[in-house]
Amino acid sequence: MNKLNYRVVIFLFAFLFGVVFSIPSLTQSDEGKKITLGLDLQGGLHMLLSVKSEVAVESKVKSIGTTIKYQLEKEDIIFDDLKIEDNSVRFELLDKDDLPKVTEILKDDFKEINVKQNGLSFTLTLSPQLIEETKKNAINQAVDTIRNRLNMFGLAEPTVAKQGMDKILVEVPGIKTQADEQRIRELIAKAAHLQMMAVDEDRDARVNTMSEAEAKQYGDVILTDVSNPKQKYLLHSIPILDGSMLVDAKVGYDRQNNQPLINFKLNGQGAKIFGDFSGRSVGKRMAVVLDGKVYSAPVIRERIGGGSGQISGNFTPQEAHDVAIALRSGALLAPVQVEEKRSVGPSLGADSIRASMIALIIGFLSVVVFMFIYYGMAGAIANTALIANLFLILAIMSLFEATLTLPGMAGIVLTVGMAVDANVIINERIRELLNAGNSITKSIEQGYNNAFTAIWDANVTTLIAAVVLFAYGTGPIKGFSLTISIGILASMLTAILGTHGIYQWILPKIDKKRLNFWFGIKTKGAK
Repeated sequence: MNKLNYRVVIFLFAFLFGVVFSIPSLTQSDEGKKITLGLDLQGGLHMLLSVKSEVAVESKVKSIGTTIKYQLEKEDIIFDDLKIEDNSVRFELLDKDDLPKVTEILKDDFKEINVKQNGLSFTLTLSPQLIEETKKNAINQAVDTIRNRLNMFGLAEPTVAKQGMDKILVEVPGIKTQADEQRIRELIAKAAHLQMMAVDEDRDARVNTMSEAEAKQYGDVILTDVSNPKQKYLLHSIPILDGSMLVDAKVGYDRQNNQPLINFKLNGQGAKIFGDFSGRSVGKRMAVVLDGKVYSAPVIRERIGGGSGQISGNFTPQEAHDVAIALRSGALLAPVQVEEKRSVGPSLGADSIRASMIALIIGFLSVVVFMFIYYGMAGAIANTALIANLFLILAIMSLFEATLTLPGMAGIVLTVGMAVDANVIINERIRELLNAGNSITKSIEQGYNNAFTAIWDANVTTLIAAVVLFAYGTGPIKGFSLTISIGILASMLTAILGTHGIYQWILPKIDKKRLNFWFGIKTKGAK
């Protein structure tokens, strides 16, 4: 035999690499990175959510109210009766000399808002186009937010995708208990809408006898304490700031009682608004509101700078962790509700795995037997490359901790045929050249050269299609395209580079009188 050439060395290294890094997935050991099974293979949770996009419109109006209030106070403009009614913001100036300033503010910062002026009174409403855009953004943002929350939670490649105009498909593999399912549902549905709201000190003493309608007349809202529903607060409905200005949220612990709490930090604009409000509201209370519940309403003792604060509310460590995730990933612009839910049991996944493995084994053995019978030792060499290809697919998917779905298993089965296809083309080219009377050395070298273009074109076009599927597909489609892509790249290494190196290595052993044994042909033309 010839000395080991670089092609064989690379092939052997790839083979060893594939075997070593496939072991954790094949043995399902606790150590090492391994492939994660998808929802259809290991069971999990399937949900179809709907988005109440009309709530996003209400939130948009409140945000406008917060912004206009801050801008008016920043410019020392005296105003009265700023309130939100029928999805519109209304306020009235007390000094007509402030009209030019207000007009300039509305012109610069509220270009897309319909502004109606009646003397010193102003009404701000959303245009129909902005309403539709707000609803659309709420759905798209809900998809991104839910995906971020599940990723931060540590779940392996959940599927979150938009369906239709206002539905969201969520599939979470590996959820096997009712407790885990409930926790995931709460994390997904949590609005995580953080607000800082001022207590209406003038009327708060009457909050227990006040109706919602009366509170609304004063531009207020009645909210309850998260720990004690009987404890009510009368708050100005337009918040001081909201969670859109939050940049971080982490779990901490109270030094006095070691209870979990959430430390949050605001961006520059939020820190300035927070500092300005606290500076002019010393002695008054400011409520920390999360999802419509008051978590605390401390009295402001001094100006609070730095843009940081705390949320405490008798959290368990798990609850604090989940709330922090929800806050970091962003608030939902509109609430979501579960339209359809079903659990996929692990037994169904086990049946799918069993059926897929049977298909893979039958397909693999059929290809191996055919290649050996039809091409002789050339078929055996191709089978060696095929085995290496399978190990490489498993190893690469394991290293990236990719999720394997049922279509992904189908992709592996399909890859078996595609991987050996390159060697079929090469072997046919070699046989044609041998039948034409060329030497074994020349037939092998020209066979690879002649076959390369066809193999390259076929693999590149398939790879492009797989990349497009991965970029624009979701869930199982991504799994299918991923296995096909890895299989194509691995086959280029094993079927072209690897087998070529093996032929060069064993070339002295190939007997020209036994071409039927080596290549499955009978010819007298070889030299």
